[in-house]
Amino acid sequence: MSTYDTDLVMKKAQSAASPAKSETPSSKRLPPADSPDTISPAGKDIAGILESIDKRLSSFDARLSLVEILHREFKCLRESLKPLERTRRPRVHRLGPIRAAAGRPRPIVAKFGHFKQKEHVKSRGRELKGTDFSVNDQFPKEILERRRVLFPIRRGFIQKGSRAVIAVDRLYVDGQLHRDPDITPWLY
Repeated sequence: MSTYDTDLVMKKAQSAASPAKSETPSSKRLPPADSPDTISPAGKDIAGILESIDKRLSSFDARLSLVEILHREFKCLRESLKPLERTRRPRVHRLGPIRAAAGRPRPIVAKFGHFKQKEHVKSRGRELKGTDFSVNDQFPKEILERRRVLFPIRRGFIQKGSRAVIAVDRLYVDGQLHRDPDITPWLY
């Protein structure tokens, strides 16, 4: 028997012999010998290790349940985004019939899912300057006719030193909308 166990047995015997329980500070600290908390020092080390392992396992269980919840939410999100996959990519096709005799390739039309994508491609179109390729917006025939009317007028303003810009079917000269009932009747 160890000295620890011997002390416990002696204290137990003393407390059983006295009719009134007198507790001393040392007896308050030590659990009774027959309680489940009475463990040898080696047993306390093992119990501490097991308790530590139990805490870690509880922590892992909590994290695993969180990962499972996040996985389910991610799966739902991915399913909800499937219909949008087609709109995120530009749809591209060629215009007109195949013209083997013509020296120019057929135009390519791209439809973008987001305005920022379109603007990015248009801004990079400047890099094609001096080549046989260009990047432009596609407009209906009536707007193309209006633009054809505005281009020579724009060129005249630029030659005079003004800043002239065509936005869809409107001509802006030095930031002001250019209106002429004979040239731009669609503005009236």
